[in-house]
Amino acid sequence: MKLLPVAFAVAAAAMTCHSAAAQISSTPWPTKPVRIIVSLAAGGTPDIICRIVSERLSAAIGQQIVIENHPGGANVIGAQIAAHAPPDGYTLLFATAATIVTNPYTFKMLPYDPLNDFVPISMIAQNPFLVLAHPSVPAKNLAELIAYDKANPGKLTFATDGPRNLSGMLAAWLNKLGGSTILQVPYATMPQGVQDTLAGRVQLTVLAVPSAAPHIATGALRPLATSSPARLANYPHIPAISETFPGIEYSGWFMVAAPAGTPDAVIVRVNRELTAILDNPQIAGKLADLGFFTYAPEPPQAVRAYVRAQYEMWGQLTRDIGLKPE
Repeated sequence: MKLLPVAFAVAAAAMTCHSAAAQISSTPWPTKPVRIIVSLAAGGTPDIICRIVSERLSAAIGQQIVIENHPGGANVIGAQIAAHAPPDGYTLLFATAATIVTNPYTFKMLPYDPLNDFVPISMIAQNPFLVLAHPSVPAKNLAELIAYDKANPGKLTFATDGPRNLSGMLAAWLNKLGGSTILQVPYATMPQGVQDTLAGRVQLTVLAVPSAAPHIATGALRPLATSSPARLANYPHIPAISETFPGIEYSGWFMVAAPAGTPDAVIVRVNRELTAILDNPQIAGKLADLGFFTYAPEPPQAVRAYVRAQYEMWGQLTRDIGLKPE
């Protein structure tokens, strides 16, 4: 294969992309079904949320939306498929925080570039975590937990889904912030970790709100803190971590993104439609019932800035806890 000089090749590629984008932009969108790739299994909460939103989006754009589930590889498989899809507006990604801002710090190599292969369109929902304790733990809040650990070193353990997943990283970060030494016990499946916490074999765990809710309701586990920036409306009695460590926010989230190069007109249109959907109290209520909270509507530029800030925050967090990519 004959190689072009670099400058010429770059210029030619840019002209080709510009021409293709101009051609796509001049074509009415959408004229056929749009697919949304979900990097997690069908039937899970992210899939359910995507389908709730997609049903309304389909009605708004006048075309069928096809949900494709491509689970596996810590969101990598689905993200790779979306990243390499034609940027014509007919493939979108229902991206998780792991896909975009944590995988870069837990994997040495990824088959996609989280920041450059995607264009953020709209934030959909966030799912904060709750720090929960077995009733045998005398602490009623995070500050008391840290004090108890320092007075009783070696007595407390944390059930997590592993040091490279969200619950494990939060547990490690709390140790770092508070100077505590609570041992992390990783589980291959969090249901087993929850069962061991309920039985008192481990004393603490970290769960998303939907998973934690039934155990809080029965009193089987005591909530000590929420990782949201402020107290949750449904749980006003649970202090935010930021009340102990100001400025700390730690939540998972979901976002709709498109392959880089997708026409601006499509990005703006999808953002506008999703903003209207998420402004609907019925939709916001459905998501809240699942334990997820909608974001205030923002234009694509603001969403990109938020994603960049999250990327930097997770970089600092992983450096703070000494997590090395594998």
